[in-house]
Amino acid sequence: MIRVAIANQKGGVGKTTTAINLATALAAIGWKVLLVDLDPQGNASTGLGVPQSKREKSSYDVLIGSAGVQESVIPTRVPRLDLLPATVDLSGAEVELVSLNDRAHRLDNALSATTPGRWDICLIDCPPSLGLLTVNALVAARHLLVPLQSEFFALEGLSQLLQTVERIRTAFNPELAILGVALTMFDRRNRLSQQVSDDVRACLGRVVFDTVVPRNVRLSEAPSHGLPALIYDLRCPGSEAYVSLARELIARLPRRAEAA
Repeated sequence: MIRVAIANQKGGVGKTTTAINLATALAAIGWKVLLVDLDPQGNASTGLGVPQSKREKSSYDVLIGSAGVQESVIPTRVPRLDLLPATVDLSGAEVELVSLNDRAHRLDNALSATTPGRWDICLIDCPPSLGLLTVNALVAARHLLVPLQSEFFALEGLSQLLQTVERIRTAFNPELAILGVALTMFDRRNRLSQQVSDDVRACLGRVVFDTVVPRNVRLSEAPSHGLPALIYDLRCPGSEAYVSLARELIARLPRRAEAA
């Protein structure tokens, strides 16, 4: 199973929107997808139309060891897309994890215990921090996708995230690699967005995906209906951008057979 963490410690950069819509796009072309909601806010769960009342077991239970992944996942209304939901209990998980053995490998161990072939790919939606939850995601993942907002403070904190990735690679997970940086919330009417895009590409080169995700009201509306944007409005510019980003993502990933 291919594992991709979607992380950036800065909030409001489109992590969850990216996770939901890439998961939907991959499921739509036949991939069996697991989306892990590791954010205490549970926005990925809400955005896929899973109410709190249906989150009987969650990523919290998996991390503390009271439940396994396969007994905790919920099928979504998107065929072939399963969700490991999040609850507010996750907000206290970091304190509880400190006293547990192998605290950085809890998610990795839980995913490794799943039935081989159950899913082709696992996308992990991380919280906006570099705490133990995100560390668990980076230890469990083999690939990192970084959504980066096309605004003035975009590059602030990116170096800190990259330093954290290097520490994770050195201490826990030498296989972790940056899959790509996705520019989000791009406003073509704003010269600053283009300037940020140029600066990021000059700094990171081919690591940056060609596709940029525009600011789009339909992307913002979709979660309130409990739907991915690709289902809410497939033809809006935001959805079209995520379809394009999914194509690029697939081109950079190992083949499913190789990753199984």
